[in-house]
Amino acid sequence: MVRVTTTDRRTALRAGAGLVASGALAAGCAPGSAPPAHAQAPATGSTPARPMPAAAPAPRAFPLQPAQITHGPRDRPRVALTFHGQGDPAIANALLGTAEKHGAHVTVLAVGSWLDAHPGIARRILDGGHDLGNHTQRHIAVNALPEADARAEITGCADRLKRLTGSIGTWFRPSRAPTASPLVARLARRAGYPHVLSYDVDSLDFTAPGAPAVTRKVLAEVRAGSVVSMHFGCADTVAALPAVLEELDRRGLHAVTTTELLS
Repeated sequence: MVRVTTTDRRTALRAGAGLVASGALAAGCAPGSAPPAHAQAPATGSTPARPMPAAAPAPRAFPLQPAQITHGPRDRPRVALTFHGQGDPAIANALLGTAEKHGAHVTVLAVGSWLDAHPGIARRILDGGHDLGNHTQRHIAVNALPEADARAEITGCADRLKRLTGSIGTWFRPSRAPTASPLVARLARRAGYPHVLSYDVDSLDFTAPGAPAVTRKVLAEVRAGSVVSMHFGCADTVAALPAVLEELDRRGLHAVTTTELLS
């Protein structure tokens, strides 16, 4: 299990400020590219799909985990592949299908405006046995926003998840940053997310390095307990995922949801 001191646990309960990951996150699949047009505008109030009969699990605390999680237990042969959810839904469906073909489950951190544009994707993700969580409403730099605006980014996406699935989801990941600022971590907790989900392996697929480079980067760094950051909007990731999953299998590492990783 992740070693957490009594001080860590107190910190997690109070403010959730422990920042232990590093790196930068850009939107899209090219350095500095802008989010899709629908991610730039406020929500349009589109009519959501009918509630799903089997809702996602309600957020719950994982008692021995810090407020910001970068990885799971290192003594069990499990890893979590996590995907930032926006971009072409055809690519998203291809990635989900590939994961399921290999018996893998993933975690999707969805952008709220993406759910507005493609409300059926929430059902697709959960029906496949995957985790679904919150990656803010418009995928802007949430750590740099004033408190009211940051709160709106978190609760806006949570509201869409709730209307589409009956749950706000278990996980929150800040947009445009690997970890949340103390303010954003506190706002996420108030919105119902006990933990901020970071990662210890960054695939860098958003830089469009080519599928072989994505595969090499992930497999060079992944180990038991790893949380891997990837993106739905990247064609390179679709091409890289079969080789990643096959090598994980060869190493005896099972790709599971983040909830399974930490349970």
